[in-house]
Amino acid sequence: MNQFLRALSGSQQVAALFFLVFGVLSLASAALLLVSLRERDDGDFKAAFGSDLNDLRLVLKNTWFMAATFWLGWVLGGWFAISLFGLVAFFALREFITLSPTHRGDHRSLILAFFVVLPVQFWMAGGRHFDLFTVFIPVYVFLALPLVGALADDPHRFLERNAKMQWGIMVCVYGTSHIPALVRLEIPGYADKSAFLVFFLVLVVQTCMLVQHLASRKLKRPPRAPHISQSFNWTSWAMGVAAGGLAGGLLAGITPFKPGQALAMALIACVAGTAGHLVMKALKRDRGITNWGSQGQSITGATGLLDRVDALCFAAPIFFHSVRWFFRL
Repeated sequence: MNQFLRALSGSQQVAALFFLVFGVLSLASAALLLVSLRERDDGDFKAAFGSDLNDLRLVLKNTWFMAATFWLGWVLGGWFAISLFGLVAFFALREFITLSPTHRGDHRSLILAFFVVLPVQFWMAGGRHFDLFTVFIPVYVFLALPLVGALADDPHRFLERNAKMQWGIMVCVYGTSHIPALVRLEIPGYADKSAFLVFFLVLVVQTCMLVQHLASRKLKRPPRAPHISQSFNWTSWAMGVAAGGLAGGLLAGITPFKPGQALAMALIACVAGTAGHLVMKALKRDRGITNWGSQGQSITGATGLLDRVDALCFAAPIFFHSVRWFFRL
């Protein structure tokens, strides 16, 4: 079997990976459907496991969404894939801005963010202009946005309004742009296989988040930041990060890393992802909402698009720069 896989080209190996992923997701969906039928007919079963099943449905739904998005991006390839992730960033930023009140004086900044900053950032990712790509938003855009806001002649809550705008761009555009940038990395001896890095990142972060969530429900430990999250505690966090790291070590064969290196990279991604998820929860509490799709603003279902990618928005830049540093690209 290993010889057969090694005989395949890089693109064929990626195709085989997606075939396996969609097969596993289909089996999981079928199993959950069968369990749901029992839940509907058995009141005691629903009372005992209903909330857990709802959590599993949400995780499975989010996983289907991510797998389908990455598959479509891989199939389209090149600039079509870059544009697809650009659309994801566009809608994520729209959700963020919609739930962050703006003034008339912010209109120019919004136009700059959506129609200049976002396309330029993704153009640099697609063109492999990584030196400028990494500093364009945190340096140049962060200096330009307040200037545009000041020229609008609206000083009311100026600092707060610009900080919200900058933070939204940083998370939704800068963070998301590093996902397709991973595919554009040219790692020696790893030609046509960079899509595996995206799969690796998504799987380890999703594994970490799922285990952390399930552990917090079962262990019932006191929350570390109860006003931000009732489910975050150090024990469940450590279990989630350990599970994500173990998954990364087991996936070393599809990466350019050795098992120990893959474990370390997975731990880095998991720590960044869980930290980002907690920060985004704090932002939601500040806005008085439970998810970014509240108030009918969701474009992907009961939860918002940003709820589905918040951990990746933090993990992707850290993972991307760790890979670049490791291979001195």
